[in-house]
Amino acid sequence: MIPARYKASRFPAKLMQDLGGKPVIIRTYEAAVQTKLFDEVYVVTDSDIIFDTISGIGGKVLMSRKEHESGSDRIAEAVEDMDVDIVINVQGDEPFIDKESLTKIIEVFRNDAEKEIDLASLMTPITEWDEISNPNTVKVIVDNQDFALYFSRSPIPYPRDEGVDATYYKHKGIYAFRKRALLDFQRLPMLPLEAKEKIEAIRFLEYGKKIKMVETHVSGIEIDTPEDLERAKKAWK
Repeated sequence: MIPARYKASRFPAKLMQDLGGKPVIIRTYEAAVQTKLFDEVYVVTDSDIIFDTISGIGGKVLMSRKEHESGSDRIAEAVEDMDVDIVINVQGDEPFIDKESLTKIIEVFRNDAEKEIDLASLMTPITEWDEISNPNTVKVIVDNQDFALYFSRSPIPYPRDEGVDATYYKHKGIYAFRKRALLDFQRLPMLPLEAKEKIEAIRFLEYGKKIKMVETHVSGIEIDTPEDLERAKKAWK
């Protein structure tokens, strides 16, 4: 499922911006299909423009029936009546998604015989302080089994003492859910930490869900700002 909101707060209409001759949302949809990992790939949108763009290339697209606070809410509505076990959420602004990383988060559920894991997501190491301190970059800290402890737009862990090594991880906006966890997310009200940080993964932590993080070294480019789009265009060439 690829949630696709037209009126993004930081960069409106970003999914319809040109990337190598096609809109960003088409690039993301085609990248997901080309992995051949999924039974079905859908774009889920609130926009007639995006709906017509995807249907115009013969793609599968669903229209949201109501307004949603997050992409997870949007796809929860879409899968409610579908007979599925695992749902992957690929953000519409992730045209550089790769098969290797997606395979890793799917394997989390293949190896979870007791079905204890509610969702899995990706993280990638970052080293540049400009990126670590950038509030547009969501950071994650994990325990010794790579379960998420917290997500933040602030640098976590905070480097109080010099000479203490710590790896900083950027959270990539790709999730794999058990369907029940996704439907729970839709029904549970937003709590203060999620409302403050505006990071939907925090809702799962606030309600005690288990998030398994998987390290990947394929960083890609999420298109959150016009500057990101320019970087993406150079990378696409």
